Amino acid sequence: MTTTAPARRVYLRGVRGALGWRVADRLADVPGIDLTVASGDEPVVGRFDVVVEVGIADHDVLGQRGESVTVGTEGLLGDARYVGADHLVVVSSAMVYGALANNPIPLTEEAVLRPDPTFVYARQLAGAEAEVEAWRAERTGRRVAMLRPAIPIAEEGTSSLARALTAGSGQVFGEASAPTQFVHHDDVASAVALAVERELDGVYNVAPDGSIPGDRVRALSGRRLRVPLPGRLADVVGALRWRFQRGPIPPGLRSYTRAPWIVANDKLRAEGWEPTVTNEQAYVEGTEAKWWTMITPKRRQELALAAMVGAIVAALATTGWFARRWWRRRPR
Repeated sequence: MTTTAPARRVYLRGVRGALGWRVADRLADVPGIDLTVASGDEPVVGRFDVVVEVGIADHDVLGQRGESVTVGTEGLLGDARYVGADHLVVVSSAMVYGALANNPIPLTEEAVLRPDPTFVYARQLAGAEAEVEAWRAERTGRRVAMLRPAIPIAEEGTSSLARALTAGSGQVFGEASAPTQFVHHDDVASAVALAVERELDGVYNVAPDGSIPGDRVRALSGRRLRVPLPGRLADVVGALRWRFQRGPIPPGLRSYTRAPWIVANDKLRAEGWEPTVTNEQAYVEGTEAKWWTMITPKRRQELALAAMVGAIVAALATTGWFARRWWRRRPR
């Protein structure tokens, strides 16, 4: 007689935005688990083996609700203790590594966390990770899978972070634009599902292979050309534009547009995870890039030549039409 192991009870909290629902859909397909989906606002009821948190790193939702990462982490750990879970899966962000000129490319999970101290979001996330690690140390046998994705993005809309990073690219005179990584919501969701299914323990970066060069990001964005400014002047102008709601870049985020913070995905790949969407594909889908940004240089030349020929033909036709009118109306 064979016995079936009881299903592990999984409590997915923080489901308020598009990423959260992608994760919920993916976890629903994981065999051997009993899933409960919640926003995290309502009281949790019952006992659970695993708590999955997707809300504390959702920058846009936190901003809309006027909440902080710190308060969200307190709620997460309170729920985890109440339901008796021994496994946490938390979606954080690769921004906790910080963006510095001396960062190795790529950053591995062993890199020291150096978030920009003026960027509250990244600083609070680093503190949240420390609080989660303290929860693990409270009792033997607890496990934590800390996932650090690059900028999550998908077709539901462009995140404010993605817009800000793109807008800040190439605005400083004499500086090369930093490369950027974007990860599709589907790939983040599959990483969460893998962490639950395989009961992963440790820190894991979540990103496609490689990155997008800064000049390619600008080309894909379809932004009009701006005159780069000297570094200090760019900071002052950017701060003023943000203060008076004329610019999309909060001051603390500016360092992330100037220095690299590209992460390696080897550790998560070794567990069986594979990205299905490239950086460029994720960016294009999530930002609805203008159609002309996707045309190859050769095709652009062909279209430009065709447009020129069309303009010449139109000009000749117009000239011929006026000539005929004049000929018909000339004095006899």
